[in-house]
Amino acid sequence: MSGLTTWLDDADAVHEPLIGHGQADVVIVGGGFTGLWTALALTDRDPSLRVLVLEASRVGAGASGRNGGFIDPSLTHGIHNGVAHFPDELDDLQRLGRQNLDELVAFVRAHDIACDLELVGAIDVATADWQARELEHSIDVYERGGERVKLLDTHEVRAEVDSPTYVAGLARLDGGGLVDPGALVRGLARVARERGVVIHEGSPVTDLRAHGTGVAVTTPAGRVLADQAVLATNAYSHRVLPSLRHWFVPVYDYVLVTEPLRPDQRARIGGQGRQGLADTANQFHYYRLTPDDRILWGGYDAIYHYGNGVGPRHDHRRTTYDLLARHFRATFPQLADVRFERWWGGAIATTTRFTATFGTALGGRAVWALGYTGLGVAASRFAGRVLTDRLLDPGSSLLELRFTSTRPVPFPPEPVRWIGVQTTRRAIARADRRQGRRGPWLTALERFGIGFDS
Repeated sequence: MSGLTTWLDDADAVHEPLIGHGQADVVIVGGGFTGLWTALALTDRDPSLRVLVLEASRVGAGASGRNGGFIDPSLTHGIHNGVAHFPDELDDLQRLGRQNLDELVAFVRAHDIACDLELVGAIDVATADWQARELEHSIDVYERGGERVKLLDTHEVRAEVDSPTYVAGLARLDGGGLVDPGALVRGLARVARERGVVIHEGSPVTDLRAHGTGVAVTTPAGRVLADQAVLATNAYSHRVLPSLRHWFVPVYDYVLVTEPLRPDQRARIGGQGRQGLADTANQFHYYRLTPDDRILWGGYDAIYHYGNGVGPRHDHRRTTYDLLARHFRATFPQLADVRFERWWGGAIATTTRFTATFGTALGGRAVWALGYTGLGVAASRFAGRVLTDRLLDPGSSLLELRFTSTRPVPFPPEPVRWIGVQTTRRAIARADRRQGRRGPWLTALERFGIGFDS
């Protein structure tokens, strides 16, 4: 390994920190996908609004610039999770998810955002017979949800991407695609600026409170008074509003990125498709080719730090990097001569039902969304629409959905939270060793609508 980087490391901060006092109709805390999509939705709805965004570091510095760049149409962290939690609303949520992705693509094209958007679908791969059976059984669920899928046998899946570990696959033809998330988040910031949205980087919020009929937001060098606030800080939300820690846990996800593959190395994995891939174990890997033919390889570990611990000290974990490297070599032994050049980690927020959740604070003056569980590149755009409706159109039918109006089961306080997360991680690993059979702990969690994703 020779370097540390993310999608954003070739870009410098371009927005000045907040210094002194500011005023706005809406102040948004967080300059990632949720905050920027919300700023754009607000200015779509009412171009006269004064919208101000405060970002602690630089635009996209959190999960928005540290993910794999998968754009999935699902709002519910996959159709199976949607069936489990929102069966009566699934048709609507599937439709809204497809509409959301279509509008995202149209926005990128209309505003010439050069983010290497590729609508190539996705492939779920099975590396064990029990996983292959689960893929076959899932076809009916996808088809009932209006998604086109194709079951791939061993020969067919290895023709797409060749690994001796693959035994079957499921091609999700409507499974979205890939994007450079760093370029996308920078593009959103550019369009927001063009609309008059004021963005301040290097401006961490140290206090958010009610003030008169509005809110006051304090940073180290300034203060903003606004009528309303949006909290768009995902895995870091409890640092601004401690009460939100009940609704999520931040877990750290890590990736490795290879050097660019030479043509002969690229040929060893076969196929010409560029679909995003994920294996179907409970502890799973996700991976993809970047536009310059690097392989981004991530997932499997989901590391929780006691007390909702987040911060730069957790951004790298050599133990996980070594584990990911071993798994990569086992999956693609024919790429033994390919080096890893880049690696990173970052916190994502997960809820007990794996989907984003929404709420209000400060007597309704502030609204928030969090908890995409790793599938937020596209779903965050929908969240921006929900948050905008909460601020500007509280009678919207979108807010009547159980998906947007109810909360998941809260996580318990420490130390029960830590014990529960670690027990669940061990149970997930044990289920993978037992051909997917879920033991009494996972069965009990599912009965109460609780989960934990790897």
